[in-house]
Amino acid sequence: MPWPDAFAAFTKLNESLGPYTILKIGGPAEYFVQPRTTQELAAVLRHCTSSKTPLHVLGAGVNLLIRDDPVPGAVVRLNAPAFTDIRIDGRNVHAGCGTSLPALISATARRGLAGFETLVGIPATVGGALRTNAGDRSGEIGQFVRRVEVLGEDGGVDVRERDELQFEEHRSNLDDAVILGADFELETDNADALIKRMRKAWIMRKADQPYSFQAAARLFQNPKGFSAALLIEQAGVARQRVGAADLSERNANYVVAQPGATARDVTRLVDLVRSKVREKTGVELRQELVVW
Repeated sequence: MPWPDAFAAFTKLNESLGPYTILKIGGPAEYFVQPRTTQELAAVLRHCTSSKTPLHVLGAGVNLLIRDDPVPGAVVRLNAPAFTDIRIDGRNVHAGCGTSLPALISATARRGLAGFETLVGIPATVGGALRTNAGDRSGEIGQFVRRVEVLGEDGGVDVRERDELQFEEHRSNLDDAVILGADFELETDNADALIKRMRKAWIMRKADQPYSFQAAARLFQNPKGFSAALLIEQAGVARQRVGAADLSERNANYVVAQPGATARDVTRLVDLVRSKVREKTGVELRQELVVW
């Protein structure tokens, strides 16, 4: 089924996806869709469902690898004002799915609201942060969620209340087609105390990540009771390189895409590392890097 003319105003054909991801590599999208309203987004979902057109939702492109070949179907990016709003009423906060997590942290901290400051340094959208329950032992976004508004494949809006939601380490049960936005409840705190915690979280997170100028992405989830980075080091592949993709010298659980790297370089490196860790330690690493 051809792409509807009604979507032409917010669709680009064969748009390169590399610039929209942290790794900066990968092929083009057949249809790159940036709807301006929830109604346009719902129409796109209904069309993709009825025509069996593949659909992907692109957030900040943080832990995402785009293959070198074209991505068939529609890639939806929700960066219009309709999807990036932030509303604060007392301790209650609403954020659209396309809102950047740093923007949400800044907005709530300025209002003396505590909770999100431990998420400083995570470059995600609110939608992506919710799907992956962004955070660590010091705090996760899921613990502050009260409800999430979602859009199904039929274009219908639904609300997931807190008792329907499950948040675990780097995962959630939010498997709906699109997350539209979420409501959070935070605590009030002293602005100076918030700033101190934000600085501490920033320093601690950045100390364990590749340099900010590098195109890098996290590869594997930490197995229960283990550190993926430590397992990679124990397997003797911490400095492994395939083509122009190598493991970060600061954290072996990150791949760094050097200039000229291809998606094939990255996938071969992932397979090699997983195989060596299984062989040397007996632990099967679960991939965190999403591949389209």
